[in-house]
Amino acid sequence: MTKKLYYESAYLKDWHTSVSQVVEREDGLFLVLEETAFYPHGGGQPCDAGTIGGTPVLDVILEEDVVLHKVESLPDGSQVSCEIDWNRRFDHMQQHSGQHLLSAVFRELFQAMTLSFHLGNDYATIDLELQELTPDQLAAAEWEVNRQVVLDHNIVSYFVTPGEMASLPLVKLPKVTENIRIVEIEGVEHNACGGTHVSSTGAIGMVKLLRAEKQKGNIRITFKCGGRALDEANDNQRILGALSAKFNTGKDEIMDRIGKWEAEQKQLQAELAVLREQNDIYMAKELLSGLEPDARVVAHIFEDKSHKDLQSLAAKLTANTELPVLLLTALENKVVLACSGSAGLSCGAFFKAHLGEFQGKGGGSDKMAQAGFPAWAEVLKFYEFAKVNL
Repeated sequence: MTKKLYYESAYLKDWHTSVSQVVEREDGLFLVLEETAFYPHGGGQPCDAGTIGGTPVLDVILEEDVVLHKVESLPDGSQVSCEIDWNRRFDHMQQHSGQHLLSAVFRELFQAMTLSFHLGNDYATIDLELQELTPDQLAAAEWEVNRQVVLDHNIVSYFVTPGEMASLPLVKLPKVTENIRIVEIEGVEHNACGGTHVSSTGAIGMVKLLRAEKQKGNIRITFKCGGRALDEANDNQRILGALSAKFNTGKDEIMDRIGKWEAEQKQLQAELAVLREQNDIYMAKELLSGLEPDARVVAHIFEDKSHKDLQSLAAKLTANTELPVLLLTALENKVVLACSGSAGLSCGAFFKAHLGEFQGKGGGSDKMAQAGFPAWAEVLKFYEFAKVNL
């Protein structure tokens, strides 16, 4: 059995202890300490990190009543100094305590129970037993949870017997029947929980709800607390400032400017589509009028056309000739082969039969196929081969 110091104080950062056991497994080397403040995975909260005798702790797991610490190598001697990665620990404390408070707010405002909690590296989520949540309701929950943060309720934890537990207004009954640990936000809730928490709601810091989305018939809330919420606000401010500078306008007018910019882009794209269509018609006429009388294929190399441009032009050409059309773009090292279908040629079958010889990859239908090549040399060789063998 390992003495679990994280139950006595979540704020303990370093301590001295003894290595009681070394466990070697296929997946690594593990240490068992006489006492530990390293929190193992559990209850939706990731494990702590830090060092044991200067050796990095890679993972912390709980097996029955023993805490196993995965390490890179054995420390020198059995007496070791241990140190928690405090930034990681305090971040987890803020997010987990924030989750308790947020869940309590959703229960109070909307009678919505929390079904699950996940604490990731970038954000945290709770799944609520709730069918719908409007933007106004989400905003109301955010306002209320931050109001409760400012009230600075004490957060205390303690162990109770099953008899003592029966007299507490628990959110829900725990699965365990012994070593029952209660985390109480005074004046707010009593919750059976084994995680690490801050000492009062004020230490949670700002709580920012990022989004609400449906998840398997329930509602998933994505949120950040404390330092993560501050980082989120700073990132958003940086992006907002960059947009404001780009559009040369105040932040309140950015959405109007973006709307106008989108309208202008749609108009330009429509005009460009008309010009491309006219250019393809002109280019198709030029290519067909320049053919030799005994030409067997319409072939041309373009320096700067895209793959989509080639497809559009090929469609124009095959509408006006029964000859196969072979077009190459140096911009993307791609080839398009098309035909009207009257000459008995299958473009897809031709590519399938010959692309491998030139390291090309692609395919298509009987009437049009396309392929890409790793380098200019290979695409040019295939182009020359196809001109002769179509």
